[in-house]
Amino acid sequence: MAFYTPLRYPGGKGKLAYYVKALIEENNLHDGHYVEPYAGGAGVAIELLMQEYVRKIHINDIDPAVHGFWHSVLYETDALCALINDTPVDMATWHEQKAIIADPVNHSLLELGFATFFLNRTNRSGILKAGVIGGKGQAGKWKLDVRYQKADLLGRINNIAGYESRIVLHNRDTADLIRSLPTDIHENALVYLDPPYYVKGQDLYRNFYSHDDHVEIMEALRGSEIRNWIVSYDNADQIREIYKDFRMIEYSLQYTAQQKKVGEEVMIFSNELLIPERQLGKQAQLLVESPFVC
Repeated sequence: MAFYTPLRYPGGKGKLAYYVKALIEENNLHDGHYVEPYAGGAGVAIELLMQEYVRKIHINDIDPAVHGFWHSVLYETDALCALINDTPVDMATWHEQKAIIADPVNHSLLELGFATFFLNRTNRSGILKAGVIGGKGQAGKWKLDVRYQKADLLGRINNIAGYESRIVLHNRDTADLIRSLPTDIHENALVYLDPPYYVKGQDLYRNFYSHDDHVEIMEALRGSEIRNWIVSYDNADQIREIYKDFRMIEYSLQYTAQQKKVGEEVMIFSNELLIPERQLGKQAQLLVESPFVC
């Protein structure tokens, strides 16, 4: 399995790249735009771009740390790579980067970008707010540098930077981004939203949502002119109620966040989108049929 993004990310979104490709094929969206309003590690977006499924990708994250990382990859590549190559991977550096990411206002995008990368590669499950691999005493079986293979990660960063002209970077609220996407890309674009989990979002992400925030995203989608969108969530009763007017598939997906387990997820589809026959996850069941299916 090829890895294109240099970031690890909770939730396993990258494992759905095969299904997003099937959606693009089923709906004849090749050579269009692909939009990830919650980019995080942008695993799906980068894979689609590098495998030439789409012409341009839009990656967005409101978290200044995550945005700082992608800004550094695209626009300060050499400086970021120098920091990764030259900075010691030890607990002194880990504490320094924790302090930087906790105080984004007083640090540059490059400093934030490197801190995000460092903590993502040295924290448990890649979670920025989690503890360090091996513990602060580094007494565990694995040490903080176990997932910090510099040569491979620098190669991934430089590969992505080579596509800079085909990547649009945003740092916006998701609802605002949805409402402001250029109308000339609506017909031939696919938007994939992977919001913070409803139930455990506050444990995994620095930015998590209230119930009303989740409702606002649904209303922004419903009120937009975007034809082709999907949303993935944890399979919570509240999410199924919020999106009750749309088709959804319940599926199982193995992912790693604290420990390996099979997570119950739900994928929600815009009414215009054709659903491929490709199996989604390990097990899947269509929960809601829509009278608006094309």
